[in-house]
Amino acid sequence: MTSEIIDIHPHIISPDTARYPIAPQHGHRSNWSQTRPVSFGQMITEMDEAGVAKAAIVHSSTTYGHDNSYVADCVAQDPERFTGVYSFDLLAPDAAKTFDYWLAHGMGGIRLFTGGATHQTEGSWLVNPATFPIWERCAEIGMTMAVQTTPDGLSMVAELARRFPAVRIALDHCARPSLDGGPPYAACAGLFELARYDNVYMKITPRTFDLAQAAPGGAEAFFPHLVRVFGADHLAFGSNYPASAGPLSTLIAQGDACFGALSDEERAWVWGRTAQILYPALAD
Repeated sequence: MTSEIIDIHPHIISPDTARYPIAPQHGHRSNWSQTRPVSFGQMITEMDEAGVAKAAIVHSSTTYGHDNSYVADCVAQDPERFTGVYSFDLLAPDAAKTFDYWLAHGMGGIRLFTGGATHQTEGSWLVNPATFPIWERCAEIGMTMAVQTTPDGLSMVAELARRFPAVRIALDHCARPSLDGGPPYAACAGLFELARYDNVYMKITPRTFDLAQAAPGGAEAFFPHLVRVFGADHLAFGSNYPASAGPLSTLIAQGDACFGALSDEERAWVWGRTAQILYPALAD
């Protein structure tokens, strides 16, 4: 595999809990961050061993809530190789001030976290007009919004894509699609409808690999189908490491196997080129 790899969904956890206190969103810490944390230094080692050139490090809300300090401090050490995808409360009265603060501290993207392993909400706040000024700021400066949601939230993603066509929206874990029944993936109709919006992108993670490999037809059917629907230039790899158990090189190998039916050009987009569109700070 010769494509440059850029990872747009790794997480890091500091061993220094005095400097970076544990304060998970909603009070429930993720199990992975307790049982298999990976520090920034360890992440660099794993990246070097796995052949990952650059990364957009995603802040762990289930470890630090809205305090992005650890990712920010780490990105500052090597801003040519790393950028940060931060989380904060878009509904807070001082959200604009918070935006400016983190923008000055390495924020290359924003993650809207409606839930995960520790907490799930119905996510209606995603389309609360009080959040729109932040979306407008993202449109002005070309900043990507990463959204973690489930198929139930896709109608809200469509609403946001229509309202803010200048904002690139990347869906974590390909919005956790249901691949029951295999091709043509009838249960994914709502997901595939998002392809009409040129500003909607899919993050392909090990969660997606696992779903595809377990589905009828396997990964060799699903990923070419996803390319036909969205285009390879709207798909990007994210390791989800260490939330997805590693080592990182194993997750890269899984992706290499899953992308086996794609052309060299398509793989190049998924492994790295699309990432540079989503996060210009990582462009060559």
